[in-house]
Amino acid sequence: MISVAEALEHLFALVRPLETETVPLREAAGRVLARDVAATRTQPPFDASSMDGYALRSAEVEPDAMFKLVGEAAAGHAFHGTVGPGQCVRIFTGAPVPAGLDHVVIQEDVTRRGDLITLNGDMDGKDNIRPAGGDFSAGDVMDAPRRLSPTDIALLAAMNVPEVPVTRRPVVAVMATGDELVMPGETPGPDQIIASNSFGLAAMLEAEGAEARMIPIARDTTASLTTAFGLAAGADLIVTIGGASVGDHDLVAPVADTLGMQQSFYKVAMRPGKPLMAGRLRDAAMIGLPGNPVSAMVCGKIFVTPVVRALLGLRAEPARTLQAQLAAPLTPNGPREHYMRAVLAEDGLRAFDNQDSSLLGILSRANALIVRPPHDAGRETGETVSYLPL
Repeated sequence: MISVAEALEHLFALVRPLETETVPLREAAGRVLARDVAATRTQPPFDASSMDGYALRSAEVEPDAMFKLVGEAAAGHAFHGTVGPGQCVRIFTGAPVPAGLDHVVIQEDVTRRGDLITLNGDMDGKDNIRPAGGDFSAGDVMDAPRRLSPTDIALLAAMNVPEVPVTRRPVVAVMATGDELVMPGETPGPDQIIASNSFGLAAMLEAEGAEARMIPIARDTTASLTTAFGLAAGADLIVTIGGASVGDHDLVAPVADTLGMQQSFYKVAMRPGKPLMAGRLRDAAMIGLPGNPVSAMVCGKIFVTPVVRALLGLRAEPARTLQAQLAAPLTPNGPREHYMRAVLAEDGLRAFDNQDSSLLGILSRANALIVRPPHDAGRETGETVSYLPL
């Protein structure tokens, strides 16, 4: 049995970032930028007014000074005439500042009579000009890798980048196993339950940027499992659920072995989730998750999503923990790393009393997993502990 940290190291060694594809900017949100991208223009491309007002020379700005209005500049409509001493141009926000002028007096600081303006005695003193290149210049780079946020998309658009190089979405085959499972909407037999893990994991994977391919439920027979593995061909990652232990009906590992799986490890010192298996099968990494619902979802959070991020070219690292104070005490932890379902509220973290690995209802109400190191001593209210947000 290995530690969580050791298991993650083994998993990261099984995968490499996927190849790059180019997508239209409109389809790039949430994708991972695979290569640095350079701006093809400067923003703003000219000195632009940041306010509605009057453009003139700063050397002529003084209280009660008078100017003659000789033209107008608006966004998309520059003034191309000549501005002499004692003259000014009416200007609006976003408009190019006319050549030779370097100051915009806001309209609230001006008294206008026809084509004559008089500066007020009390002005804001700012030049109210956004300089060319004040945001970015042609050649400035957006660094990769990064998951493209809405603000990144806006910046790329301003940089005049119509297509974006991104990492291909990982294809993850999700394979639930077990004679006891039926699909949601079906009528289970007296000894059966509804398959839930595969739906939760598929949602988790897709939120991370993967393409989840749900394989039909594999029954506890060599033939059914062999067929299911065949349907998973072409995936970048195969995630099996259940059947990874050592019971008489746990056939995932033996069948995978006959198909050529190179096992990396089996069993992790954690709860929930000890019977975890990983390796490579054909051209795909494979992770065998426990069948208990909470175990599968917690292991998805701890192991599967970091592997997906690594496939996307993001940094290969564990899910990042945060710190918070306890709102209730915790008893001493045992020999395995424990991920305890909890609620983070204004008064701190409070673990649920019942941590049974079959209780999805509690996991649904939790918004955090308290991370307890092996043999962690009892903790009192107010002590700081690590947690993973859910």
